[in-house]
Formats: sequence, C-alpha cells, structure tokens
Amino acid sequence: MNNELLKQLAPPHAPPPPGWWPPAPGWWGLALLLLLLAAALAYWYWRKPARLRRIALRELKHLQTHAHDDRQLAGGLQDLLRRYAVAVYGRETVAHLSGDAWLAFVVAHGGNALAGDAGQSLLRAAYGSRLLNDRAPWLDGAREFLRGRR
Repeated sequence: MNNELLKQLAPPHAPPPPGWWPPAPGWWGLALLLLLLAAALAYWYWRKPARLRRIALRELKHLQTHAHDDRQLAGGLQDLLRRYAVAVYGRETVAHLSGDAWLAFVVAHGGNALAGDAGQSLLRAAYGSRLLNDRAPWLDGAREFLRGRR
C-alpha cells in the first residue's frame, strides 16, 4: 500500500448522536396507550351517574315486587332515594335535608309525584306513622326522581 494515498484520506469521525425527534415506535405506542387510558377514565367518570341510575332503577323494581307492606316499601324507597341523592348530588348538598326540605329537593330534581300529600305520606310511613296507602304515587315519584325528569 502506498502511505501517500492513506495520508490524503479525511480523518475518521463518529456519526452524529441520534436526535430526540421523531421518537421510536415504542414511545408512540406508549403515548397512544396513555391517551386511550385517559379517554377511558374520562368516559367512566362522566358515565357514573348513568350507571348509578340503572342500579337504582333495578333496586326500585326489586322493592316494588318484594315489599310485603306499605311500611316496608316506604322505608326502602326513602333509603334508596337518599343513597342515590348522596351518590349523585353529593353529601354536602343532601345529607342535611329532612322533612319538607328533603321533599322539596326530590320534587325539584324530578320527583313531581311526591309533591304534596303523597310525599308527606311517604315520609310518615317510612318513619312509622299512619299510612294512606299511596303506593302508586310513591313509586312514580321515586322513578321520576331516579330518571331525573323535571
């Protein structure tokens, strides 16, 4: 070999370091996975009231068929409506309500059939007082409240 020719070559150098953009395919996959996870969590969070509504309506149907007397039905309805309201509207909004204030809340949020005497008889029956046999308005009002009709 001729040393003269070797001396004319350029000095060796390393290739430039890899840049940060565009990312490798694995990073694209991770970004897509995180985006899908965030979308699923947002969907689950916003659909929570609908899921609670379906569960509450199923429990209302069970109460309607399995309550043996009006007192048992009234107590079960009162308990169901309270639990649903606390879960959907928050403890701070609902927990302190009782009597007429509670009935006004239920009517304002869709339980129109519980306005007036039907609601008062539900409260009296739930807490052990006299009964007026208002099963149909109680169930209608509870169903309307759970569905959120105004």
